[in-house]
Formats: sequence, structure tokens, C-alpha cells
Amino acid sequence: MKKLLFVVNPKAGKSVIKSDMINILEVFQKGGYEVTVYLTTENKKDNSDYIYEHATDYDLLVCAGGDGTLDNTVNGIMRLEREIKRRIHMGYIPCGSTNDYAKSLKISMNPVEAAESIVNGTICHVDVGKLEKEFFIYVAAFGAFTDITYSTPQNLKNALGHAAYIIEGLGALAKLRPYHMRAWFDGEIVEGDFIYGQITNSLSVGGFKNFVSRHMKFADGLFETVLIRTPQNPLQLQRIVNCLLTEKLDDELIVFRKAAKVAIKCKEEVPWTLDGEYGGSYKTTRVYNIRKAISIMLKDKSALKN
Repeated sequence: MKKLLFVVNPKAGKSVIKSDMINILEVFQKGGYEVTVYLTTENKKDNSDYIYEHATDYDLLVCAGGDGTLDNTVNGIMRLEREIKRRIHMGYIPCGSTNDYAKSLKISMNPVEAAESIVNGTICHVDVGKLEKEFFIYVAAFGAFTDITYSTPQNLKNALGHAAYIIEGLGALAKLRPYHMRAWFDGEIVEGDFIYGQITNSLSVGGFKNFVSRHMKFADGLFETVLIRTPQNPLQLQRIVNCLLTEKLDDELIVFRKAAKVAIKCKEEVPWTLDGEYGGSYKTTRVYNIRKAISIMLKDKSALKN
């Protein structure tokens, strides 16, 4: 039989994975796989290290959890692939509170259906980002509200879903502050004061439709980067919101670029989130797109045509 490593976050979302575990294992077994289950811990480095150390013993790696679990898995795979020079094939069963990347790739939110799609799917290749020494699969962001995704307590996420982020966001309004930055996009330089920035490869961010979704493709080697300048008055703030809602990204208050490499410099350390998890603080931040770096099993490949 083929061998499958099943990486499971037992605390993700509302723990729906627990009630479906037997059915999922049955799907894998019928698909010809001998399954080994690894339950993740709260230490994301431990999870990434486990994948890095053991993934080569298996024909397929499947992770079940939220965006953070997916991020840990991708980091382990990317570190390993760079050493062994071959592909690690993976599948993803979403069961977190947001599941941005799964929604973007049209992966079923039903864990058993997602497992069936992995077994019956085909290998597809998607881009991965690298921010300094860390990898991310769909978003790197700084500024307004980005800390909410990793500072909101898990039990609040599980109980209230997206409403939990809104509750936490109300308390963060008073903390908004601009960063004076200089940004390079494949050589072009942009400078100014910014309250928010995101470098993405996804149709959904934070549980909501990404406002650059019509510009993005999963495997074109380019990121969609948005920087939002600091509004000077309520009218400018409203203008920014309107532009984002309508995807009119040519306003002078918004910087939008597609680029393979992005570098951002600031005189102070800027905290970043990677796939909704804290990703470190930097004065100089370099981000690279690694084209088609991850091989993921998908049954519905139509999302890749975006």
C-alpha cells in the first residue's frame, strides 16, 4: 500500500474533524493508503519540524486544520524540498474558522468530501511566498487589524466565527498608526506613510473576498500587493473604503502592483502576519514569489484558471 501522513489539528475550528475522522480514514484506506496520524501541538515550529523530518517517508501528506495548520505544513515542505530536490505531494482538508485558501481553491468545507477530492484528484502546482526566512501560502500583511487574526482567542473564533474578528477589531481602532516606508516592486520605488499593506495570492483574505481577486492567478509567479496610504480626514477614509469595495485600485491613496519581488524598508520594526499567524517584526522586509513551488491534490481545477 501507499503511505500517507495525516497531519491533524484537533483544535481547529469547531473540532469538526473529530466526528469525521473514521470516515476520512476509510476514504484514505479505500484509496489504497496506509495512514499514519500526527496530531499537531500549539508550537507551530514543532509541527513544521515534524513534517520536515518525516515527509519523505510517505507518498502523500495531508493536513487537516485551519490556515495556520496549512502554513505550518507548507513551511515544513518547502524547507525539505530545497534539500531533497523533489516534490512532496500534499492535500488539504479545511476545518478552521476562516479557511481562506481552501475557499479560493474551491476545496469542499465538508471534511469527508475534501478527503475524497484528494484521493481522486490530480496534482496541481501553486505559488508560495517567502518573507525573509519564513514561507507563506497566501498572504503576508502588516498594519491595521492584521494582528487580530492571531491575537483573537481560539475559543472565541470557534464560537463566533468572523464575528470574533469584528469584536476584536473594535478594540483595535484606537491603535491604528501609520508607518513611513519605502517599497521596491521589481525595481520600482514607492514611498509614503501607510496604515496597511498586503502581499497576496488568494481570492479570500480574513474570511472576506480579496479586493484584488480579479487580478490574481495562483501560479503566475506574481503577487498582488496593496499598500493603503494614511487618510488625512474621514472623507479620504471613505474614499479608500469605496475604492476597495469596487476594486478601483488606481486611486492616489492606494498603491497596487503585481510583482515577483517586493522589498519594504521602515526606520522602525514592523510586525507582519503570515497566513493569519504572527510572522515576525522587521525594519527591512524582503518577499519573494516562488513559482509553482507546492504540489497540491485538487479535484476541481477551475479555480486555477483565475
